[in-house]
Amino acid sequence: MDAKEIVSEYYNSGAYRKPEAMKVYLHDDLIVYWNSSKGYLQLEKSDLLTLAAELQKSYTSSRLDISHIIAEGNNVTVRYNHYVNPIESPNEEMILAHFVVIWEIKDKKFYKGYLMSQVG
Repeated sequence: MDAKEIVSEYYNSGAYRKPEAMKVYLHDDLIVYWNSSKGYLQLEKSDLLTLAAELQKSYTSSRLDISHIIAEGNNVTVRYNHYVNPIESPNEEMILAHFVVIWEIKDKKFYKGYLMSQVG
């Protein structure tokens, strides 16, 4: 499986919202450099798993609307909007944020991520 197939499988399977499923895709030495509309974060594997668990607790469901997946070698860029249904109003879908991320794949796992996001 090439880098684009790995990234596509990750997003299409919904692993991004399930910490246990997410673990399969994350390299032990993962680092995510995240520039958001609220500031800069640097996350490791455990931080990303914690974030996914918090999102899972806060929203009844979520989905991604992916507009672009572009690959060059072991680097894959994904552009998407993340939609969620809050626990307080599970029938109401709202946009969480707009994302662009460049994933570097190493050993068939997500090794480095360069993420930019803006609240919706």
